[in-house]
Amino acid sequence: MSKPIVTVCWIRRDLRLEDHAALYHALRSSNPVLIFFNFDAQLLSDLNNPADPRVTFIHQELRSLKRQLENRGSSLYVSHELPINAWNNLLQQFEVKEVHLNRDYEPYADQRDKAIKKYLNSQSIPLYTHKDQVIFEQQEIIKKDGSPYTVFTPYARQWEQKINDFFLRSYPLTQSLDQLLKIAPLSFPTLEELGFRESKQSFPSPHFEERLTNYESSFDYPGADASSRIGIHLRFGTISIRKACRFALENGLQRWLKELIWREFYMMILWHFPQSCHRSFKPAYDLIPWKNDLTEFDAWCQGETGYALVDAGMKQLLQTGFMHNRIRMLTASFLCKHLLIDWRWGEQYFASKLLDYEQASNVGGWQWACGSGNDAAPYFRIFNPALQQKKFDADGSYVQRWAPEYKNQEAKPLIVAHDRARERALSTYKKALQGVNLPHLPTRYQNRE
Repeated sequence: MSKPIVTVCWIRRDLRLEDHAALYHALRSSNPVLIFFNFDAQLLSDLNNPADPRVTFIHQELRSLKRQLENRGSSLYVSHELPINAWNNLLQQFEVKEVHLNRDYEPYADQRDKAIKKYLNSQSIPLYTHKDQVIFEQQEIIKKDGSPYTVFTPYARQWEQKINDFFLRSYPLTQSLDQLLKIAPLSFPTLEELGFRESKQSFPSPHFEERLTNYESSFDYPGADASSRIGIHLRFGTISIRKACRFALENGLQRWLKELIWREFYMMILWHFPQSCHRSFKPAYDLIPWKNDLTEFDAWCQGETGYALVDAGMKQLLQTGFMHNRIRMLTASFLCKHLLIDWRWGEQYFASKLLDYEQASNVGGWQWACGSGNDAAPYFRIFNPALQQKKFDADGSYVQRWAPEYKNQEAKPLIVAHDRARERALSTYKKALQGVNLPHLPTRYQNRE
């Protein structure tokens, strides 16, 4: 019996049937289109939480996608293998004429996709890649000399100058979906078969628009709960980045648009400098002799540092898988500078907890807080948690929600005194970075941040 002839659309972090670059191009081929997703056995084996909510989220979204496809007489092909084995099995069942996928810029994904392209080419199957998860990629926003930007402001300036309707237009798919392969419903693995169980974590609504009413005026205040919560949907592609940017531009949400541009900036930094995921962007910062006290690290993880705003942020992360952006900066700075713990420890902890974890943004944010990254906070910028609380949570609404033990501003033992921690951090950084051309310590940083 002959195998069905198909064009394959390989989805990974683009779990939707609308405004989808790879699917659009696959549907323009002359063959019926099969949509394929693989639960990457290597990636799943790296997760240490059997109820990891992100696996539940992906599983739920794929079930929904499968239902949508079956309503059109098609189905979703799902496997759970190492990528090369998944493709080998798929080729045993279908005669694949071509493959389409959306580009992924993380180091592991880039290596995986190159390996699969090599394998498919050995089978005389062309693989076509497309831009989908960003507005501008790779070489599209670069300096005049062809080198990548490593400072955000000029990158963002060029991004905003270049943006137009061409880059924001959606890929029309509705009528083309008739080109999907007509096939009986295919099997779908349970969470248990994947080695996981269902998480009880709730997930943010994909209707981010309604959450942005007060964003521009309240984004810096964690108690206002003005965040879009779009992160998980951009991470797994349940919402198109083009839709998000169109909404920002059409509604004058300049501050929110800047956050979307930061996301792309960090993605391109990681693509151009893949070593930055595990080494300091500024190599000299790898000379810092981190204290790396396990007891203090555990206290930070559990939100037991004695600093109310830091502890509230860590407990929000533990309970919800989310943390307000300003609190991410504060807690990261606290770990690196107050406790002198390697930024990579914190980056990995956030990676294990954040629903919206994206490697580029997480690494970029941590290196920014540590001072080791591109366009980072200077080494001498050390947030004072008490002053941050006074400025951004003056009414205590955020702290009282997530760390109610601080009700009525009751004091708890401090893991380290701020003044002592600040002086220790400055001394440690300076000694480690001797010989490096460091900026002069401005007067405004000589007291408290």
